Amino acid sequence: MHALTRRGMSRWELQKTLLSRELDPDVVEAELERLERVGLLDDAALAETFVRTQHERKGLGRGAITAELRRRHVDQKHIEAALEQIDDDGEQTRANELALKRAGQLSSYDFETAKRRLYGFLARKGYSSGVVRVAVDSALSARSSGVRFR
Repeated sequence: MHALTRRGMSRWELQKTLLSRELDPDVVEAELERLERVGLLDDAALAETFVRTQHERKGLGRGAITAELRRRHVDQKHIEAALEQIDDDGEQTRANELALKRAGQLSSYDFETAKRRLYGFLARKGYSSGVVRVAVDSALSARSSGVRFR
């Protein structure tokens, strides 16, 4: 119960935690089933919450979210259902916001270096190459539109 109160856990993670404490596998399985019945252990709800929080708070794209949920052994059908919360426009908008914010931090670099770093930043956040390209072009065109004197 302590593990579940600290953060949402997938069935696989909780099973791994309980088995690491050298509990009887039959007892662990029975407890996991009981927790699922009463609604305290729900991989579908975990996936939906994870997608919402990671996309809004951390700005992660579909790729990074999918990878993390797979690492936590959440079933693919739950991942796909949860990712339906993110529409293409919403993902592009979030990537544009992140790129614009990051472009301001890259103002001391030349254009090519800033572009390369911005591409890498958004790719590590899990955005697809098409989304990254549009976001980088948008952010760097906004950056270079002003007149600069040296």
